[in-house]
Amino acid sequence: MLREMLLMFMLTLLLMGLGALVGALMGMPPLDAAFTALLFSIPLNLLMYFLSDTIVLAMSGAKPVSEVEAPRLHRIVEKVASEAGIPKPKVALIPSDVPNAFATGRGPGHAVVAVTRGALSLLNDDELEAVIGHEVSHIKHRDILVATMAAVLASAIGWLAYMGRWGAIFSTYNRDSDRDEGSVLTLIAVLMLAILAPIIATMIQMAISRAREYKADEGSAHVTKKPQALISALSKIEDYVKMRRGTMNANPSTSMLWIVNPFRGSTLVELFSTHPPTWKRIERLKKIAREMGIFID
Repeated sequence: MLREMLLMFMLTLLLMGLGALVGALMGMPPLDAAFTALLFSIPLNLLMYFLSDTIVLAMSGAKPVSEVEAPRLHRIVEKVASEAGIPKPKVALIPSDVPNAFATGRGPGHAVVAVTRGALSLLNDDELEAVIGHEVSHIKHRDILVATMAAVLASAIGWLAYMGRWGAIFSTYNRDSDRDEGSVLTLIAVLMLAILAPIIATMIQMAISRAREYKADEGSAHVTKKPQALISALSKIEDYVKMRRGTMNANPSTSMLWIVNPFRGSTLVELFSTHPPTWKRIERLKKIAREMGIFID
């Protein structure tokens, strides 16, 4: 958690630094501009805090289902939530044949576990339980809230960078001959940071997401006591996604929420990936299994 807090702090500093430079370009005192940028992100974070589950369900096409409609899914979610010591989340079904799952909501008591139709068909009970364990771990540790805040900060940085680039271009186009050296340096700094800041923000956001995936895998192993089942489930889902045997009718911006990113290609650079490579996750799970006295070939 310390690493994720440090990364969030870095995102906040990046937002404030970019805000200060853009403000200076527009004639505002840098300190005032920095805090204005920070305050700008607060209502966005509050909006996502209260509405993230509704927004994500709509973006993924997930529909809440009752115990009558999905008794197996409800039974497993209730079992895992009880073992994890949290209230049973709401349950939703995604009408897609691609096996996958995600959790959303701001924390225990206000969460939803969503599973695709394909996951219910492909995974056996132990594998499905391990996948639900991964999602319940996200809920228990409020990972969705952390990921949402990181996404909002990264988006705010992107918008500030966009404003900064256009401001720098406009300022250059309207420059006068007696522009002082300080103004020129500010202009160059804004332009450089406006180009680099979104890239850096995306890298930090992805790093937060990858760290949370490892933690959720570990949480599933300890809650369900079935790391081998999660290894099997991850392998099946990864193979399905890699073969591209189906498509997800969901918004790619939800990619970091899924247990395996269903939108990425096999050549995606790890540094910009929302998830660690599945083989690395499996190796970590094998190590956890050995520590638990479970030996996997």
